[in-house]
Amino acid sequence: MAELIAFSKNRSVICVRLWQCPVFGYSTTLTKATGLSQSTISRIWRAFSLAPHRAETFKLSHDPLFIDKVRDIVGLYLNPPDRALVLCVDEKSQIQALDRTAPLLPMRPGQAERRTHDYKRHGTTSLFAALDAKTGKIIGQNHQRPRSTEFRNFLDTIERHVPEELDVHLILDNYGTHKTKLIRDWLAKRPRFHVHFTPTSASWLNLVERWFALLTERQLRRGVHRSTKELKAAINDFIQHHNRDPKPFIWHKTADQILDSVARFCKRTLDSEH
Repeated sequence: MAELIAFSKNRSVICVRLWQCPVFGYSTTLTKATGLSQSTISRIWRAFSLAPHRAETFKLSHDPLFIDKVRDIVGLYLNPPDRALVLCVDEKSQIQALDRTAPLLPMRPGQAERRTHDYKRHGTTSLFAALDAKTGKIIGQNHQRPRSTEFRNFLDTIERHVPEELDVHLILDNYGTHKTKLIRDWLAKRPRFHVHFTPTSASWLNLVERWFALLTERQLRRGVHRSTKELKAAINDFIQHHNRDPKPFIWHKTADQILDSVARFCKRTLDSEH
């Protein structure tokens, strides 16, 4: 306990010494760097919820319209307009058809699933997907390349699936394919389509990204695909299975809560720099 009290009083000094350790995360190396015992270091980690073996990444958006775009998109999620459909649209490009060099070994009691670290490549495909924010249903289409021409074809598919009496609000990121003259002309001829762009470096605002994560976790990562034809069939099967019992992703945070959280993070980042 005395060591923890001393750490609490000199926390900043000890933390700097921990970070200066040449191999950060090994208690033996920290013992030499700080003069504390391994058991003391472990108690300090637990007491202050420190996890030196973990590291996370972050990216702050520098979009000058960040606040306006957050309020716009979150407003569509929390208070969708009447007689309109909110579709979260994006593409998952360069999905690889992979085949492991040896068969996957399934998990057994006391043993995790095992698979080879190397694989054979059999081509790629790109998936365009539109997630209905209200129902959770997916409109999907495979293409060889994610160009504006293919995106235009996908917009035609969306138009065929949406009743003519409904407006369509499309949530898109800032990928260049979404802003070409071909796409602008297509949208100009269809006034019932309204586009809402996410802020730059803030694709987490687009709910279809969460569905892409499900596709990767449940279908692609453990799948064996020896051709792009097999890969496309697997993706289409997953979409059909999902649409038989769709469950929407529920957005909970308001725009004010998100902006307050970003502001607190920015303040902590500035304080740590000083």
